[in-house]
Formats: sequence, structure tokens, C-alpha cells
Amino acid sequence: QSYIRWMIPSLFAYGLLQCHVRFLQTQNIVLPVMASAGVTALSHVLVCWLLVYKLGLGNKGAALANGISYLANVSILAIYIRVSPSCRSTWTDLSKEAFHDILSFMKLAVPSALMVCLEWWSFELLVLLSGLLPNPKLEASVLSICLNTGSLAFMIPFGLGAAISTRVSNELGAGRPEAARLATRVIMVLGLATGVSLGLIMLLGRNLWGYAYSNENEVVEYIARMMPLLSVTFIFDDLQCVLSGAVVRNNLRDSGTDAAAAGHYHAHQLG
Repeated sequence: QSYIRWMIPSLFAYGLLQCHVRFLQTQNIVLPVMASAGVTALSHVLVCWLLVYKLGLGNKGAALANGISYLANVSILAIYIRVSPSCRSTWTDLSKEAFHDILSFMKLAVPSALMVCLEWWSFELLVLLSGLLPNPKLEASVLSICLNTGSLAFMIPFGLGAAISTRVSNELGAGRPEAARLATRVIMVLGLATGVSLGLIMLLGRNLWGYAYSNENEVVEYIARMMPLLSVTFIFDDLQCVLSGAVVRNNLRDSGTDAAAAGHYHAHQLG
């Protein structure tokens, strides 16, 4: 509970960060975003160490470190947008025109947000439900490790999804639907190749991966048994991630939300 409360301020910084990231991505400006994220990631280790160990804040310090890192990241991008010639013609400061047609924006934003939330909430729900299993301590630990492993691997298709989202929106905006369709096909091939490659890595390293999280043989052996299933699951999760990026930019947000809701509901019923 303490960790969650101290994480609340980071939500505001993260929201601002996403606005800046999307603003730059839609203009195909990605190197500054990558550089800013890299600098922030390196500094996050130091900030987390200082707050958790040197200042003795424990889990509160870890939560605060997240907020500080998000704030540092958004500050770097904000300065870049203000001073870079690349954004001189697109960033014209805040004005009342920014609040024009909010309703249309919400019609796009709400289904898109629901599509993402349904996926992530379903994973968190699995952790809670694992407490009902016969050995909740072991089951919850193994499931948390598996979900964390999936999240690490998910970063690659997540980046591909962001790329296809920007590419499709730019091609459709330029009146080139065929180019958008071609880009979607290419990203499907890349997504499938990435999913299969990472799935094989998970499968081959299943007997060793558990030691990165625990020294208990019971946990390591359980993770080794779960990794084949996780590797297969990741292949499909990889494809749905990259295709979600294309769906959002093709004015199919409602369909994407409905598909996400139906898919996660029926999957949990089968589970």
C-alpha cells in the first residue's frame, strides 16, 4: 500500500511524458526520444540506489525514483521541443485552440485506453487469482516472474507497435492507403519473426532463467516448466501488440476494444 501511494505522483509525470513522446513520434523524430530514455534509464539506477539505500526510504524510495525518472525524461524532451529547429513549425506554445474539439479527441482516446487497460488489467488479475491456488506463495511468485519475463520481452513488439502506429498514420494522412497496407504486412512479418526468435530463446534458456530471480530450486524448476507455455503465448502476444498499433491508426479503436474485451474474457473463462 505504501509503495502504491508513493507511486501516484509518477502517474502525472508519465502522462506528460507520453504526450511528448507521441508528439515527436508522429513527426518521425525518434532519436531524441531514444537518447532521453537511455540517459534516464542510466540515471534511474543511481537515483534508486540513493533513495532506497543511502536515504533508507525502502520501497517508498523505489516508488519516488520512478516519479523522478519520469519527470527527468519529460523535462529533457520538453527542452528539446522548445529549442530544436525540428519542432519550430509544429510547436506553437499553448493556446485556447488546444482545447478545441475535445469531444472528438475523447472518442479516439477512450477506446484506445480501454484496449490497453483490458490487456494489462487481465495480467494483474491473474496475479490476484493465483492467491486462490493450493500453494499461493509459490504460485504467485512463479506467476509474477513469468509476467515480468513477458513484460521484458514485450518491449520489442511494443516498439514495433509504436513504429507501425506512426507509419500508418503518416501514410494515411498523406493519402497513401496502399503504403499503409504494405507497412502493416511488413510489421506482421517482423512481429512474427521477433516472436518466434524470443520464444526460442525462452525455450532454450528455461532451465537457467529462474536463477535470475530466485535461488530456490522449487521456484526455478516451476519456472522451467512454465517457460514453454510462456514462449508460445508470447508469439501470439507479439502479433497482437504490433497489430494493435495498426488498428489504433486505422480508426478501428472500437473494434479493437471489443476484440480485446472478448478475447480476454473468453481466455479467462477457458483458464
